[in-house]
Amino acid sequence: MKIQPLSRVAIDLGPITVYWYGIIIATGVMLGLWLATRESQRLGLKKELFIDLILWAVPIAIITARLYYVAFEWDYYSKNPQDIIKVWQGGIAIHGGLLGATLFTIIYAKKVNLSFWTIADIAAPSLIIGQSIGRWGNFMNQEAHGGEVTRSFLENLNLPNFIINQMYINGAYYHPTFLYESIWNLIGFVILIFLRKVNVKRGEVFLSYLTWYSVGRFFIEGLRTDSLMLTDSLRIAQVVSLVLIMLGISLIVIRRLKGTAIHPYYDVSYNKNSPSS
Repeated sequence: MKIQPLSRVAIDLGPITVYWYGIIIATGVMLGLWLATRESQRLGLKKELFIDLILWAVPIAIITARLYYVAFEWDYYSKNPQDIIKVWQGGIAIHGGLLGATLFTIIYAKKVNLSFWTIADIAAPSLIIGQSIGRWGNFMNQEAHGGEVTRSFLENLNLPNFIINQMYINGAYYHPTFLYESIWNLIGFVILIFLRKVNVKRGEVFLSYLTWYSVGRFFIEGLRTDSLMLTDSLRIAQVVSLVLIMLGISLIVIRRLKGTAIHPYYDVSYNKNSPSS
């Protein structure tokens, strides 16, 4: 029986081709924007806060995510520079995008006279649910999968046939690591929403996001076959994940011990605060 993969193309109008990858990523971005805007309004912030932010943050994140990926795959792209701009074919690194978006948000927070932690806390659930949805773009591209498995292994996971069939690539079945991470991130989204309701200190929702996402990414990355490598044995995403786990936990503890984490989550005063507040 020949297994036909799902098409990567959503709409083909001759010179105009729209890929599922782009549609899925855009869906995650729009849902994240809606959630962040809704929460910022609930907290009494300006409606345009995240609309203005996302107009710059998303393009910057896409560029830095692509540059990050290209930098660690330079052996290929140095010989095929025409492929560098082809982000619709996949090949963007979330850690690169997160770095670019974070740096821009620090600048943006100063401009709008808000604490970076305030904006980051509101954005954290949007980030992780967007990542959860975005992994399905990898599914459509048949990328970001794990090592080889049997069909019976996938069936024992009680996966629907459309997922099992899409994991059949070049004559073999593979771990649906996109799905593992998507589910992990969805659980993380629920946890972050809960943390907002118990009113943790300012900055701790975002730092919890960094920690939760990175724990899952570390283990799931170990299953993947397409990892960006720092050395022959070190996967870049795992190294970065370990750094972010230590950073997230240590900042929560240090800020509590030093007494700088004094503002509760709901306190979104327009007075500019120091980076540690």
